[in-house]
Amino acid sequence: MTRVGIIDYGMGNLTSVHNAFAAIGAAVEVLQQPELIASVSHLVLPGVGAFGDGMKNLSERGWIPAMEQFALAQKKPFLGICLGQQLLARRGTEHGDFAGLGWIPGEVVRFSGLDPSLRVPHIGWNDAIPAHRHSMYREGFDQPGVFYFVHSYHLVPDDPSVVDGWCEYGIRFAASISAGNIWAVQYHPEKSQTAGLQVLRNFLAAD
Repeated sequence: MTRVGIIDYGMGNLTSVHNAFAAIGAAVEVLQQPELIASVSHLVLPGVGAFGDGMKNLSERGWIPAMEQFALAQKKPFLGICLGQQLLARRGTEHGDFAGLGWIPGEVVRFSGLDPSLRVPHIGWNDAIPAHRHSMYREGFDQPGVFYFVHSYHLVPDDPSVVDGWCEYGIRFAASISAGNIWAVQYHPEKSQTAGLQVLRNFLAAD
């Protein structure tokens, strides 16, 4: 049975993510303890805030071993959202230098060198252009989806082939990534209306 678990580590907009999955008919719950991860088929790491704080909370609250067992050992479907995408990197540079989970080799860096007319943070609606046919956009996207972004930092993977969708904001950056069972998006699907809900449906179809 498909059952979605959303990790509560003190950094996420849990209600809106929960409501988005409920809106597409998913059985979904917010997980308060790491041992509850064993009860779900699909796992979501949301996130709003700073990289260092996110890693601190995941570590201190004991989430990391259970997450790694689920996603890396058992290879079950995992979705990182916004900060939850960035924490998958090897390293983050927001307000310091912090080690990340290291699931996706790469670094999280601040937007720099942009045209002065482009403000940071990047806030608002923008396209995600699929990088290949077998992407998380494979169903329901005859044209590129438009998604809602709020971020000053973005993940730069060592291997560009893990980028699942690209976005342009002065530079081209990774709007989404996929590496086997691990999916992650820089935008907020739960705030992205029809396109965002379709990405969540595609995630639920992953096994």
